[in-house]
Amino acid sequence: MRIRAALGGLALAFTPGFNVANIGAVADRTAHAYGVGLAVVGLFTTALFVTHAAFQIPAGRLCDRFGARIVGGTGLAVVAVASASALLWREAAFAIAMRLVAGVGTAGSFVAGSDYIRSTIGTPVAQGAYGAVSVTAGGLALALVPLWGTWKAPFAAASLVAAAGVLLVALAPKGARLPRRAAIVGVFDRRLRPLAIWHSASFGLSVVVGNWIVTLLERAGGISDHIAGVAGGLVLAVGIVSRPLGGRFIDRPAIVQWSFVVGGAAVALMTAVSAVPPAVLVCAVAGFAAGIPFAPSFAGAQRMRPDAPAAAVGVVNMAAAATILLGTPLLGLAFSLPGDGRIGFAVLAVLWASAALTRPR
Repeated sequence: MRIRAALGGLALAFTPGFNVANIGAVADRTAHAYGVGLAVVGLFTTALFVTHAAFQIPAGRLCDRFGARIVGGTGLAVVAVASASALLWREAAFAIAMRLVAGVGTAGSFVAGSDYIRSTIGTPVAQGAYGAVSVTAGGLALALVPLWGTWKAPFAAASLVAAAGVLLVALAPKGARLPRRAAIVGVFDRRLRPLAIWHSASFGLSVVVGNWIVTLLERAGGISDHIAGVAGGLVLAVGIVSRPLGGRFIDRPAIVQWSFVVGGAAVALMTAVSAVPPAVLVCAVAGFAAGIPFAPSFAGAQRMRPDAPAAAVGVVNMAAAATILLGTPLLGLAFSLPGDGRIGFAVLAVLWASAALTRPR
């Protein structure tokens, strides 16, 4: 039963992670197929994040009321249907609309998966493993989707992944239900603010950095795009190791705080590297530091609000999603300033490190 629970919970993490990267994996091919520019293709992912962020708290409340397994399975079904529907008409506006719908499903799936892991396996390390699977899914999307030589690849793959997830969730055991009706958790719950800051500074800013680090290394560091891509990928990929490890530090907040100092320092050093070895090193260090706060943020929110654990996770994750939505285009604008993006990365480094000043009660 524990194995089926793990498979069901991790399936709920895999689909959201996969959908974050499946379009970017074939951005040029998608732009050519739809007859649009890369800026429009970027809206395919932005649309997903808009509804993914907006539905974090509602998804959490539904989980607290009806159970994570039902909400998560429904979310996966929404992703499967929306992705399959995008195959019917090769029109950019329609694809963007389907991605908006898919974002509702990924929100339900991701929040439900975290709550399902809490109600079945229940350890902070398991929460970290949950986060590691979502990162791995994005990496697999980048590696596998380009192998399917058609514009339909990202949508067909997303639909198949979500459908497989529905099957795994259906076979998974039921999680424990809350003994009474869940309380309402608001966006401005003061107890959750430090954890929301932690998750926004680690996961949120690491995704922002990951979107632009290749450009920085190319322009400011003079590193080739191929090598820069490999180095920059470490900002997200190394979280596979550090996210489960962070689960061991849920009761040691000082270690989590120091991870922000390390992460901020690594981002600051990105503005100064001009050779491959130091570029690889600082990207790996930033990625490792970014993974440490994941489990303490999620498991900590669940502990802090046992009356509504899923909604609490929704609040924390919504803050990170909003950070990605706002931070990604703003950091892109920094490349129009003197310094080829260095100023923007320096500001990001300060914001990342300043999260060390925050400590949950």
